[in-house]
Amino acid sequence: MPEGDTVWLTARRLDVALAGHTVVRGELRVPQHSTAQMAGRRVNEVVSRGKHLLLRFDDHTTLHTHLRMDGAWHLYGARDRWRGGPDWQVRALLVTSTRAAVGYRLPVVQLMATADEAEVVGHLGPDLLGKDWDETSALRRLMLDPQRPIGEALLDQRVMAGLGNLYRTELCFIVGVTPWTPVADVAALSRVPGLAHRLLMVNRDGPSQVTTGRSSRGQEHWVYRRRACLRCTTPVRRSMQGAATQQRVTYWCPSCQQGPVG
Repeated sequence: MPEGDTVWLTARRLDVALAGHTVVRGELRVPQHSTAQMAGRRVNEVVSRGKHLLLRFDDHTTLHTHLRMDGAWHLYGARDRWRGGPDWQVRALLVTSTRAAVGYRLPVVQLMATADEAEVVGHLGPDLLGKDWDETSALRRLMLDPQRPIGEALLDQRVMAGLGNLYRTELCFIVGVTPWTPVADVAALSRVPGLAHRLLMVNRDGPSQVTTGRSSRGQEHWVYRRRACLRCTTPVRRSMQGAATQQRVTYWCPSCQQGPVG
């Protein structure tokens, strides 16, 4: 699933391409909105909220989409050939006089009143890339369940909106604990929200996600998807973490990170 900075960059690119323009052809290829008339609506703005995308129109409606594992928005010239996949994978289409925004394999496509956006994003914690980012609130939410494993808490979008598996893995490494360490036992817990915010801010403008400060190929991450720890060369261990329906592969270095192991 894309990290919050990837979704933020997608929103920014869609906003630059569509904001201020009127849809001349629009389709929502999902049963519940297949008859929606999108043509004639003017795009006011496109914003992200955590991992959610919100395309707001001048008629006070919002197109809410979520990429989850396989979804993607592609941008083309209005008359260009689409190359993001076969036509049957298109779930949303917005064409202006100059650009075409094509949503492929989107698992969530929901047209709603802008005033009702809280129904889909109101449960989220502070947005790590939002203008209203609140580090104090994020830390308070992180501490609500002291016995919860830190790796699970970091993936909970109600704590902080925007973190995915890559950043939760690397954050655990940076503060020196295994992902199964209870929140209460993380000595550097007060640093975690600020570190998460800085990592996403540093990476939000580009396609790569660097957590080590080294952008050379193979040097970008400390343990995520690595065979050996970048710091000490100890073989990296991996295991599943989380409830059955929300399990993710997590990585850790048994030398650099202290704490229980799942």
